[in-house]
Amino acid sequence: MSLLEQLIEAFRVLPGVGRKTAQRMAYHVLERGRDGGRDLSRVLAEAVERIGHCSQCRDFSETEVCAVCASGGRDRQVLCVVESPADRLAIETATGYRGLYYVLQGRLSPLDGIGPRELGLEALATRLAAGEVGEMIVATSATVEGETTAHYLAQLARQHGVRPSRLAQGLPLGGELEYVDRGTLSHAFGSRAEMPR
Repeated sequence: MSLLEQLIEAFRVLPGVGRKTAQRMAYHVLERGRDGGRDLSRVLAEAVERIGHCSQCRDFSETEVCAVCASGGRDRQVLCVVESPADRLAIETATGYRGLYYVLQGRLSPLDGIGPRELGLEALATRLAAGEVGEMIVATSATVEGETTAHYLAQLARQHGVRPSRLAQGLPLGGELEYVDRGTLSHAFGSRAEMPR
């Protein structure tokens, strides 16, 4: 395989990048972006070597304990469990949440060989058993695997005397009922709550 073909295939490792997009990226780097390509190559190599996982929350970190876990200004009694670092970042930037996180780096999926061990649930159980956490917010996706993971996490929390809570799911803000998919509408209807006075 030629070096150009190897470059195109290397770009295909990125999510959502097919052959045509990888080819455009490779040609761009070679035609107009060689300095950018060198920077990308250097930073990518350094990131792969130096970025690991926080020993407390499993998020990406260059240090043993990430900045969020090391912060003295966070509420240590509230723990939000998310599937990925991208989910943690979304919550952090879109809300005023000031508690701590636990990043699963996936969700339970026995068919794919992803069980409690792969998600670090033993470490999470140890953290819950320590007694510092009073509430665990389960922020997994609304997929079958996400719901299964949420159920498992709720049981784990209760076993350690921690109150589990789940992010509300349903209709999007500003959404028109006629355009909402049936599954979302059914879930929102079934999970309805009494309106405050």
